[in-house]
Amino acid sequence: MEYRQLPPEEYADLAARILYEDNHLLVVNKRVGEIVQGDKTGDECLAETYKAFIAQRDDKPGKVFMGIPHRLDRPVSGIVLLAKTSKALERLSALFREGGVHKTYLALCCQKPVQPEGLLEDWLWRNEAANKSFVTPEGKRKDAKLARLRYRFLGSTDRYHLLEVELLTGRHHQIRCQLAHMGCPIKGDLKYGSPRSNPDGGICLHARSIRFTHPVKKEEICVSAPLPASWKGVSSLLPPAPGTPGTSRSASSPETA
Repeated sequence: MEYRQLPPEEYADLAARILYEDNHLLVVNKRVGEIVQGDKTGDECLAETYKAFIAQRDDKPGKVFMGIPHRLDRPVSGIVLLAKTSKALERLSALFREGGVHKTYLALCCQKPVQPEGLLEDWLWRNEAANKSFVTPEGKRKDAKLARLRYRFLGSTDRYHLLEVELLTGRHHQIRCQLAHMGCPIKGDLKYGSPRSNPDGGICLHARSIRFTHPVKKEEICVSAPLPASWKGVSSLLPPAPGTPGTSRSASSPETA
């Protein structure tokens, strides 16, 4: 067989996490700890897992195409957009490069921001050896890149503070670095200043929604993903999840652990 046979529980879980699918696209809800694309760990990546899922579901012989136009960090949860055809991959990759994909994140932070909303513009420098980004003064480093995001404070639990983040550029660890620089490190993110880790090893950063023009159908697609069940006491703070009836699938209840 070209792909491994998925056990029933894993198959059902993968099916339940599909947020949108057609002949060209697959949008799924990534769990903390999953990798989108293969890396040096050798762990099976999300794209390969869904290849096995589609091969099994559709009784598809031979290879399954699954392109990766963008990525989420391993400790981050939420929406991942995959391409089921080479044409869709090429056009989606161009959309990401040109800023045609609009992504909104939720971040549960250790401190409340001083201002309830704002635009953050920082120059970020990536230290490859440390796999970490740093804010640096403009002009100090030639390899620094401008990072921009908007944030909005949504409310607080008894210990943490929820921010909605609109990502305007796509830099390495951008949200993690910029929020930490603002004094609001993300819960569980030891690398950027959180005082303690999360039990699952992840961080409380979730890719909540994505909006873009379909690369083939040319209609607007807007998809949202439910929060992980571990985000206790947060659901009541959320604004309504965006969605486009008939073209997208959204969910507002927490996924099961």
